[in-house]
Amino acid sequence: MAEETDYYKILGVERTATADEIKRAYKKVAIKYHPDRNPGDKEAEEKFKQAAQAYDVLRDPDKRARYDQFGAAGVDGAAGGFGGFGPGGMDLNDIFRNFGDIFGGFGGFSGFGGGRGQRQYRGSDMRMKVRLTLEEISTGVTKKFKVRKDITCNECHGTGCASGHSPETCPTCHGQGYVIQSRRSFLGMMQTQEVCPNCHGEGTIIKHTCSHCHGEGVTTGEEIVEINIPAGVAEGMVVNVPGKGNAAKHGGVPGDIQVLIEEEPHKDFIRDDTDLIYNLLLTVSQAALGDTIDIPTLTGKARIKIEPGTQPGTALRLRGKGLPAVQGYGVGKGDIVVNISVYIPEHLTKEERKAFEALRENDHMQPNDSIKDKIFRAFRNYFDK
Repeated sequence: MAEETDYYKILGVERTATADEIKRAYKKVAIKYHPDRNPGDKEAEEKFKQAAQAYDVLRDPDKRARYDQFGAAGVDGAAGGFGGFGPGGMDLNDIFRNFGDIFGGFGGFSGFGGGRGQRQYRGSDMRMKVRLTLEEISTGVTKKFKVRKDITCNECHGTGCASGHSPETCPTCHGQGYVIQSRRSFLGMMQTQEVCPNCHGEGTIIKHTCSHCHGEGVTTGEEIVEINIPAGVAEGMVVNVPGKGNAAKHGGVPGDIQVLIEEEPHKDFIRDDTDLIYNLLLTVSQAALGDTIDIPTLTGKARIKIEPGTQPGTALRLRGKGLPAVQGYGVGKGDIVVNISVYIPEHLTKEERKAFEALRENDHMQPNDSIKDKIFRAFRNYFDK
């Protein structure tokens, strides 16, 4: 017997297992690979179907006896399983319809309205921009916006029904949301599953519509939306706010809001990832003699010491005064990088010119090779970025 058709192995039971043991084993495997627990996982979905196929055979004494004697070939296409569907045509809706009682409260399947195949509407997503300062980015911020969008109807609370009425089970599909059509072809009778033409897949119909929303369950209105922006976000990032988009018809799942982040230019800083660059322009006297200077930060000021003889292109760091990494990805905060330049006076008085001329030939005013290399290396590193 091929391993993939060993129904006992699929359920993890011995060949002597009782009907109760088989039922418990199927429930355990089915819950493990249930589509709600494994959204988008095709391998889990396939194992879920295999478990249902195994249980369909082993729970039935006649099918089990044929399977034990002849293997999978003895039960392929046998009547009574999944409405005549073979393994290749097995449908999740059939599994839930036949074995829904197995799951108890866990039987729902996303998008299938409790595992019965009904259509569930989803509201459309919305997009908006939010412009943030570096101070807001540093700490994270909560923004409130008045948004015009589709909202749940206040009169019918999303049902689409007039007061005192409720949706009724569709008489065409009997609440399934789909119908089975049989057609004769050169291969014989073929069955296809199609969306119910009467209820359009919802499983229910509305006979008495709400006069306010005309049976849609939604109206246009305004809502205050609160959006939490995490610290460390950057220009161009998108923050998704689930469930705050347009409301869905007939009590479906609301859409999301995608928030595009924009940064306001800062008067003092240039952002470089989590670092902030501050350009400090010293006078010739400050660079030559040294000084103590207050540097702005996002939360106040910090004092730095300028050593005598500080050269243009020197970079000083204020550790941990920059921005955090978004959602904590990264170690600690960035720095404030103080990029130092020196201002050379463009206009001199006679006295100032005489003072500079007196210093022109002074040995201490002449740059040596090591200073030249240090300054030019700093500029090369800047342009190599």
